Amino acid sequence: MTATAGATTPALTTTRRGSSRQLAGTGTLLRFALRRDRVLIPVWVAVNALMVLSMPSTLDGLYGTAAERADLMRQMRTNSALRALVGPVFGDGLGALTAWRVGLYAGALAAVMSLLIVVRHTRDEEESGRQEIVVSAAVGRRAPLTAALLTAAVADAVLALLIAGGLAGQGAAGAAALGLGIAGTGMLFATTAAIVAQLTESARLARGLTAAVLGLAFVLRAAGDSGTDDGSSVWTWMSPLGWLENLRAFAGERWWVLLLIVGAAVAQGAVAYGLAGRRDLGMSFLPTRPGPAAGRLRTAGALAWRLQRGGVLGWSVGFLLAGLVYGGVTEGAADLVGDNEQARGVIERMGGQAGITDAFVSAMVGMLGLVAALYVVASVLRLSGEETSGRAEPVLAGAVGRLRWAAGHLVIAFGGAALLMLLAGLGFAAGYGRDAGAIIGACLVQLPAVWVIGGAAVLLHGLLPRAAPAAWAVAGAVLLLGWVGPALDVPPTVLDLSPYGHLPKLPGGRMDWPPVLVLTSLAVVLVGTGLTGLRRRDLTT
Repeated sequence: MTATAGATTPALTTTRRGSSRQLAGTGTLLRFALRRDRVLIPVWVAVNALMVLSMPSTLDGLYGTAAERADLMRQMRTNSALRALVGPVFGDGLGALTAWRVGLYAGALAAVMSLLIVVRHTRDEEESGRQEIVVSAAVGRRAPLTAALLTAAVADAVLALLIAGGLAGQGAAGAAALGLGIAGTGMLFATTAAIVAQLTESARLARGLTAAVLGLAFVLRAAGDSGTDDGSSVWTWMSPLGWLENLRAFAGERWWVLLLIVGAAVAQGAVAYGLAGRRDLGMSFLPTRPGPAAGRLRTAGALAWRLQRGGVLGWSVGFLLAGLVYGGVTEGAADLVGDNEQARGVIERMGGQAGITDAFVSAMVGMLGLVAALYVVASVLRLSGEETSGRAEPVLAGAVGRLRWAAGHLVIAFGGAALLMLLAGLGFAAGYGRDAGAIIGACLVQLPAVWVIGGAAVLLHGLLPRAAPAAWAVAGAVLLLGWVGPALDVPPTVLDLSPYGHLPKLPGGRMDWPPVLVLTSLAVVLVGTGLTGLRRRDLTT
């Protein structure tokens, strides 16, 4: 018997119902995720968008004439170290220069934002036990993963709209290509994180492995771009960040590259969905090895180190490599600036006026100090993760006080920041080949400002634990001031709102001890106040 037109077969009906059950509750989970990230997502999006949108006016001041732009392109064709750092230039228009100067870094920031969102709403929820409660209601098996990916998609879409709208004056096609490319890169790494979240039992490991994939993508692109000046290297094409630069926004857009990004994201998403349907809740395909029968962690500090050692190692390698790269391009800094007074002014505002080379070193060291603030915030907020997940309570139920428990993590946070800046200085000195003592000293003088940001995170965790994630907003605002402020010639009174604005400009400048001591004392006060609040309040769950 044949089915009449419009009839639905039982098999098809069952499939549709099964699919709908798999995604039941997705809308509710999406709204909940957006509500939870109502601070973090706007901060990430705003910092990234402002970084991109501020570039055209900055570059117009730096390279306002055709001769200056031609000289810049000549320098980029002949300087392999600078190409490894920021990629090749494909055009001399303001839009093309904007895509060259910040496109890769905007794509990397979108990737970091997306992977953090996905891991937070998938593996983090499973690890804390909250996911089990959620799925016990009318929630489909794949709804949490879908909601996490949609949350990342919302954030990336808003970022794309802001970039495309803000740069439309430079060319609508190029603005759309750059916005879509950056958002697509974010979603590509969101689906990478979705796969890794199925493979691992630990949210910390999921974030670390996905970040390692992003780091590998940057290294592959840098290796390829150092050898060619047109992005044609095989190594460049092996990297998603290389795909972003080869999109060539504002320089004869290659729209087919977007299909490559979208195709990779869709393929990875399909793999993540397939894996999600083949494992039990809370389990993974790469289970954690069981520990020894007899415990070897005898102190709270040892436990904190066990929990954070992977992050410290990853950040340490990154800072050492960054120092090597920055040191390698220092020799050509003066040639790149040449007689461009605007470019010289920006570097001197960032790094002081003791000569263009010293100013460049100081500016790059300052950038590393700003990034170190992200490490210290992440490390301090590990306290919040342990507390809200319920893992801190069994530890504190024994002969471990709150201050000893917190001190273990804070030693790693603040001592780890010192280690990062030391390694950055060693790498910088090795790459530059001279003035090792002065460069290492310049790196270490950044620590008081880094510690102030860490102290603010401790203060929020101790007094207002539910507002602790706002420490990311503090770090983001400081990063934005330090990165974009000098380029826009922001008044010194505004730059002084950041603790970094009070640090001496080393090397080359005069070592000014009073602000260093004041910032260090402020960090001590913030940490002490936060620990006092932690000692007196109830634990959050």
